Amino acid sequence: MLKKLLLALIALMATMNFAFADVDVNKADQAALDGVKGIGPVKAKAIIEERTKNGSFKDWADFQTRVKGIGDKNSVKLSEAGLTVNGQAKSGAPAAKPAADAKPAKAAKADKAAKADAMPEAAPAKAEKTADKAAEKADKTSKKAMKADAAATSASKAAVSAKEGKTK
Repeated sequence: MLKKLLLALIALMATMNFAFADVDVNKADQAALDGVKGIGPVKAKAIIEERTKNGSFKDWADFQTRVKGIGDKNSVKLSEAGLTVNGQAKSGAPAAKPAADAKPAKAAKADKAAKADAMPEAAPAKAEKTADKAAEKADKTSKKAMKADAAATSASKAAVSAKEGKTK
């Protein structure tokens, strides 16, 4: 039972990486723009203010001209991350991958492990071995996430202490 639960959790985590949709710069609100990799809250606010003040963006060139900090390289990265202008990706940028094509290998492995676990007693050793590998992989992923979180926390604490030192 625990193995099935673990496999379901792994499958869920694998599919979370696939979920993203194109965000049109002329229709998106600040939260949607902030969700695009490479756009933070400040840039999202600047985009919305420019759009409100001077109207919709006509194309990528218009977007790059009107929004400070958006150049050719940055616009290509934003387009790859799923940002569009009037429904069009930046020319020269590869189209954003559809959700199903993002990482099919991980999903296939998770499905295979789930099928192996659901099989009758025909191959219990193989199913157990597959489940153990999936559990080890999930444990490694969890450890990496905890290390990244710890590093971010210590960096945040250092920034706060440095700020407090300046104010005293």
